[in-house]
Amino acid sequence: MQINRFIHTLALTASCAAAAVSQAQIPAAAWRIPIGTAPPNPGGQRTELHGGNIDDGYWQGAPVGGFGAGTFSRSERGHFERWHIKPGTHKFQDVPTNQFAVFAQPQGGTPVSMALAVGKPKDGALDGWNWGYPAGDGEYAALYPKSWFAYGTKAIPVKLTVEQFSPVLPNNYKETSYPVAVYRWTAENPTSKPMTVSILFSWTNMVGWFRDQSRNFDNAANQQNFNRFATEKVDGAPGSGQMSGIVFDRLRQGPVKDEWDGQFAIATLPGDGAEVTYLATYPTSSDGSEVWEPFSKDGRLPNHAQPIASSGDAFAGAFAVRFTLAPHEKRLIPMALSWDLPVVQFGGGRKWDRHYTRFFGSEGTHAWEIARTALEHHEEWSQAIDAWQKPIVTDEHKPAWYRAELFNELYYLADGGTLWGSEKPEPGIDAKARINDRFTYMECFDYSYYGSLDVRFYGSFSLLRFWPEIEKEEMREYTDTIPESNPQHYIWGWKSAREHRMVEYTRKVPGAAPHDLGSPGEDPVVNPNQYNYQDVSNWRDLNSKYVLMVWRDYVLTGATDDAFLHDSWTAVKQAMEHLKQYDTNGDGLIENGGFPDQTYDDWIATGESAYTGSLYLAALKATARMADKLGEPDTAREYDALEQRAAAAYVKKLWTGAYFRYAVKGQDTEAVMAEQLAGQWYAGLTGLGDLVPKEMRVSALHKVYDTNVRKFAKGEMGAVNGIGADGTLLHSNDQIEEVWTGATFAIASHMIAEGLTEEGFATAKGVNNVVWRDRGYFFRTPEAYDIHGLFRASMYMRPGSIWSMEYALDKK
Repeated sequence: MQINRFIHTLALTASCAAAAVSQAQIPAAAWRIPIGTAPPNPGGQRTELHGGNIDDGYWQGAPVGGFGAGTFSRSERGHFERWHIKPGTHKFQDVPTNQFAVFAQPQGGTPVSMALAVGKPKDGALDGWNWGYPAGDGEYAALYPKSWFAYGTKAIPVKLTVEQFSPVLPNNYKETSYPVAVYRWTAENPTSKPMTVSILFSWTNMVGWFRDQSRNFDNAANQQNFNRFATEKVDGAPGSGQMSGIVFDRLRQGPVKDEWDGQFAIATLPGDGAEVTYLATYPTSSDGSEVWEPFSKDGRLPNHAQPIASSGDAFAGAFAVRFTLAPHEKRLIPMALSWDLPVVQFGGGRKWDRHYTRFFGSEGTHAWEIARTALEHHEEWSQAIDAWQKPIVTDEHKPAWYRAELFNELYYLADGGTLWGSEKPEPGIDAKARINDRFTYMECFDYSYYGSLDVRFYGSFSLLRFWPEIEKEEMREYTDTIPESNPQHYIWGWKSAREHRMVEYTRKVPGAAPHDLGSPGEDPVVNPNQYNYQDVSNWRDLNSKYVLMVWRDYVLTGATDDAFLHDSWTAVKQAMEHLKQYDTNGDGLIENGGFPDQTYDDWIATGESAYTGSLYLAALKATARMADKLGEPDTAREYDALEQRAAAAYVKKLWTGAYFRYAVKGQDTEAVMAEQLAGQWYAGLTGLGDLVPKEMRVSALHKVYDTNVRKFAKGEMGAVNGIGADGTLLHSNDQIEEVWTGATFAIASHMIAEGLTEEGFATAKGVNNVVWRDRGYFFRTPEAYDIHGLFRASMYMRPGSIWSMEYALDKK
């Protein structure tokens, strides 16, 4: 679907009436949890990590914010707590003055006013507010990019629901980047008497709060910040069309120059019959009584906007929308929260303009304009999201848990420290005249590498499915790196620790695909290969994965983008030539080097191995088929012949009669590796055909299901990476005993593609059990967990591979 065209069509027909609207139904497939309640069996990080990984606990929620715009999350208990505004930096801290509250008074009844969050803020913040909302009264639901709070009526007499989202839309490269969140409040009077209702929105002036890489706001700077009330008539809006709100700004000369500088804004366009009152500035250090006393009295604020600036003090501001509901009447009140922080800067000093500045400018003074755009288009955006999701979430042939997790795992594309933008232009150059913006997102915040190639091999299926142009853009960035060289020597972390001496390696050699596009501490995209745990220029999987992703992106977008294939071809051939050096015995199949030289970077393999060997076989076939497409028949014949020799060696040396052993030599060589046929998985999805005979593939997958899945944790936790052929648990390294969430989805996808659909869904369900049902890892899906359900590396890229299951189902 061309969603831009779809939005335009909706704009012609959508009703934006503020009164007498029908409350949107929360989709039945949405994931749900009672508001402010803990999961059944809260998890934590693996004990072996000694607290070294990020672990903020289970108070999490779906993020808002477009791709590359920065994101933040309102947890399922109602507090704004997780902040990924500065790319590459994770902060987790409740900001109490960022909050919603409600006032409700039935005619002749007692007024009730309450903050819409469970639990008081720490340290007595806003102690003058009523924080008595009861845990479990109502439901939080999520189907990213949307989430909802459906509040109960035990504590408040009005039936209240908020739908919250950013306009993340498929095949859309404009609105998907917007730094804005929409909050669509539906208020319903369930009584037989008229009811006065007021919804309050408070926000903090956070300009200057995202300067450092710390995990909290202890170093937040509040210098020359000021708040102002704003109002304007919006042409074409229903009724009076009066938009009102507060802009959170800073005194400065000229446009924004620094990454921490810019604006925030909160605004509403409530329509006729609603009264907007405000308090533009109040100190966050107060008990909040200057807001709560007038609001709790009659739902109004005092309409004060003092012209003061901060000199170290933190300020907040609030508005309230007050209206009266007839008995059983419903009303929609839209609100928007926007931020305009146009500059991105990494550790190396290079500055970037975020992608959304193409549409709003890069001055850093457009927060009000962005909020206005959201209030003008919230209805059509909401409908467009629903139309996109409906065919999938209403498909009763697929399990409900799967339909929800498909969309909820998309969160990381926006939330993963995402960079989408271009280097800041020189003075005098129009920013809107730039070539394609660069796009990349991180492996995770614990391993803060942009675009990690070995991991995006899995996680980028979601990007390919809905935003293929930026998927291809990131692959072009990798294509540019293949011939590059960086001869600088660094310390090889793993080997130095193992041998108790300093061992060096070369950062990047020509022909080797890099592990990553760089780190936020340096200059990502410009300075790749920051990872130094292993000598990745000698890894055996990266080059094959690069080639396979080029082929995948070509085939699964219709096999029509010949320019993309042509532009990648020289790098593809160089990458494949580089791999040939690792076939030291001349059998056609590359060998591992006696250290962890692939994505399982703690699991040693020596000689031929199932994982990297199968990837190599698939890459040989992909190279041959690319050669056919590009008119090089001699090259195609060369790689077809090599693939046939390599495949014979693969079967001869690794086939046990039931499955393919992990490796010829190394750690637990006879282990049943869950991903032993990773190359065949890609080959099947992309039309490359058989790497090994069908009966061998099915036998191996049955073995994986019987041992790695069913004999591990009673079949309830997904596929363990490695296990003994008789189901014995193995412990030669930390990774062999882990379940990798994204790898489990890949295995499930392969099972489905080979006709083992029931087994595939049962395998993938194990991840859902741990992450979404039991342990409270939602919206921070980890890379891995052990048999105890304890995780490593939360908020991870690889689980985006769940969308590969859809590609497998497409082929059925």
